[in-house]
Amino acid sequence: MPPGSRGRVVRIEAGTRALRRIIEMGITPGTIIEVVGSYGGPILVRVRGTVLALGRGVARKILVEPL
Repeated sequence: MPPGSRGRVVRIEAGTRALRRIIEMGITPGTIIEVVGSYGGPILVRVRGTVLALGRGVARKILVEPL
């Protein structure tokens, strides 16, 4: 998703440890996320009012439908 776009988390395809970490960050199915920045390194996303930096490997595990 390009910076400035929003989407709803549909599914998280991750192993047990990664899934737990993603959920602890507040990213769960149904959550609205907004991409703040994506400049070659980590992807910055706003989730529940907080900006998080997600590595690209972790971000690929989060399936989102555009809003």
